[in-house]
Amino acid sequence: MTEPSDPADRPDIPTETTAPPPPGYAPQGYPQNYAPGPYPGAYPPPPPAPGGYPAAPPQPYAGYGTPVPAAPKNGLGIGALILGLLSLPAVFSVVGGFVLGLLAVIIGFVGYRRARSGEATNGGMAIGGIVLGFLGIIVSAVVIAVGVWGFNKFGGQDLVDCMRRAGNDTAAQQKCQDEFRGNLEDRLSITLTPTP
Repeated sequence: MTEPSDPADRPDIPTETTAPPPPGYAPQGYPQNYAPGPYPGAYPPPPPAPGGYPAAPPQPYAGYGTPVPAAPKNGLGIGALILGLLSLPAVFSVVGGFVLGLLAVIIGFVGYRRARSGEATNGGMAIGGIVLGFLGIIVSAVVIAVGVWGFNKFGGQDLVDCMRRAGNDTAAQQKCQDEFRGNLEDRLSITLTPTP
């Protein structure tokens, strides 16, 4: 058996008389699952990912497809930490450390609750604000208690009573202040008024 010499007699060799396949069908000799691109000059498919894994599917544009996740609400945890930090130096004011510490604790608990529910990502900052707020409250209460004790120990209550009795009399008020100053100098063995 000899092969026919006419190319039209061979079905696997295309000739000029063979019509191109209709759109969407693969040419002869290609696998059936292969189809040409949707239009001439289309981009080729992406190369496979390293390691032979299939490439990730393209992500949709913003505003289309899946919704963009909401940003975490971390403001309360940050605020609690800042208020807790500020409450520590403010303990030397009369009530500043107590007020700032109380605010830090309240805001910290709300921020920690948000972190536990997944709305925020800074639960550690909220806990830090709570701890520093409690520390500010405790130290502020101790400073206030020591101040009141010291004021009473060194005759502060006597000064208050004397000033109340003096009323609007400036000479009597000055006498009360001089007695208090003399009492402090005697108890602490210091001189508060310089001698001329």
